[in-house]
Amino acid sequence: MSNEEDKQFSIQPHPAKTNNPADLGQDPSQGSSGLVGSNPNAMASTGPGIQVLTDEQARGLEKPKSREELQAAAAKLNE
Repeated sequence: MSNEEDKQFSIQPHPAKTNNPADLGQDPSQGSSGLVGSNPNAMASTGPGIQVLTDEQARGLEKPKSREELQAAAAKLNE
């Protein structure tokens, strides 16, 4: 047996028909496709949504650094 016979690779088609990950778990005969197949409610798109800060929370945030401060910090890290 030569080394050339051992190194045979082929490209397999992906089972997805659409770009929606939930479509992979639709057929129970295919088994589970991760979280989507075992629990459709575990998808990331079912998260709580956008968090809107209250005025008190917004006041508690630190002020954003200026461009010069960010460049100085980057230069210090790259020394």
